[in-house]
Amino acid sequence: MLSDLQSRRDFLQRAGNGFGAIAFASMLAEQTSVRGAGNELAPRQPHFAGSARSVIWLFMHGAPSQIDTWDYKPELARRDGQKLANFDQSTGFFAGRGGPIMRSPFQFRQRGESGKWVSEIYPHLSRHVDDMAFVYSGYAHENNHSPAQFQMHTGMARMGFPCVGSWVTYGLGSENQNLPGFMVMYDSRGRGLPKSRASSWGAGFLPGVFQGTAANSSDTPIAYLKPSSRRTKAAQKRQLEFIRRQNERHLKRLADESELTARIESFELAYRMQTAAPEAFDLSRESEATQKMYGIENARCSEFGKQALTARRLVERGVRFVQLYSGGFANADCWDGHNNIEKNHRQFAGETDQPIAALLADLKQRGLLDSTLIVCCGEFGRLPLVQKGGTGRDHNPHAFTIWFAGGGTKPAATYGATDEIGFKAIENRVSIHDLHATILHALGLDHKQLTYRHNGRDFRLTDVSGGVIQEIM
Repeated sequence: MLSDLQSRRDFLQRAGNGFGAIAFASMLAEQTSVRGAGNELAPRQPHFAGSARSVIWLFMHGAPSQIDTWDYKPELARRDGQKLANFDQSTGFFAGRGGPIMRSPFQFRQRGESGKWVSEIYPHLSRHVDDMAFVYSGYAHENNHSPAQFQMHTGMARMGFPCVGSWVTYGLGSENQNLPGFMVMYDSRGRGLPKSRASSWGAGFLPGVFQGTAANSSDTPIAYLKPSSRRTKAAQKRQLEFIRRQNERHLKRLADESELTARIESFELAYRMQTAAPEAFDLSRESEATQKMYGIENARCSEFGKQALTARRLVERGVRFVQLYSGGFANADCWDGHNNIEKNHRQFAGETDQPIAALLADLKQRGLLDSTLIVCCGEFGRLPLVQKGGTGRDHNPHAFTIWFAGGGTKPAATYGATDEIGFKAIENRVSIHDLHATILHALGLDHKQLTYRHNGRDFRLTDVSGGVIQEIM
């Protein structure tokens, strides 16, 4: 009788001789990993010996200008105010608003033994250029933030696909079973999520256990993690055990239901995190000198400093992939310098320069830089032209700079180049698929072998293209 049925699953299993349940199981099986059931976040062997064990991706939301940060172009000053011949006015986001060539408002100096040219807005990071590898020839396909961020994070310029961190944890698992394998820290000054929102760290069609866990540097870094004061720990434990028994009872009926397995694991992980996460996010355990190095006492950079220091603590504890976001949702709240590039970039460089430099120094002195790959970029670059109506720059998908450090990358390496005014990447152009292939390679993953079967075909992060930037490894 229907009154005997405990759930919709029971109805599917019993109705029509169980063919509903068979069809349901078949649909689920088509979307599951060939690895089968078990602890999805358990550490797994890479395809080959990689140079890195973890990744910290520093995402400069809103898109920094390559020609005002790292890609020095003295020709801009010589041609300041001149019209760029044959410029396509649909290149930027604001069609028809491209003005004449505009010089950089910042001074550049050669720094380090390598003599890298660095903008004045990076007084702290400029001391670390000999540990950094620069790719000057990145390019994208989108000139709007959201689709460009989808592409930068997932390889596709539309929603519904797994991001890099999800692919990494899917391929390698996590070395700490009490913390998520993939953690994200977004802007905590009340400026909101990135324009692509939580899709930036979504698992897409991968099991949900591989999606990023969002956090910030507030007193409650992970939402809803703290248990209710009205429920004792013993009562919570009994409740979780009851839920687990019910889920496992159903799992015995329908084997290979990976989504249910992931749900069971997520409940248990959340319970373990109630102890592990507060300790990992407790910066009071760090020395005063360390906190000062990250700029935590400096109101200008304290929030990003807390995130950078937390990132070091997370990779120290075996978290596989950590992503930090500089900047929030609105144009004025991120690196989106449409109206005044000087004011915008001074502000956001001031918020991030000291914390990122501290992160590099801290990882290096602790012996963690060799095993931690640092990646830094935005979703695209900016035009070498002034945007009409102000002193800023519009979006430019044709060129942007990516820098790496640690994780087996070659110190002071330089790869690729843009034209004489930094408008287009012209030498050794690097696509987003190339970037993703290189990140996976550093971790010992072959981007062509890391696949997931979904809707009848094998998907991969790099789709049908991409190559490792061997010259910087």
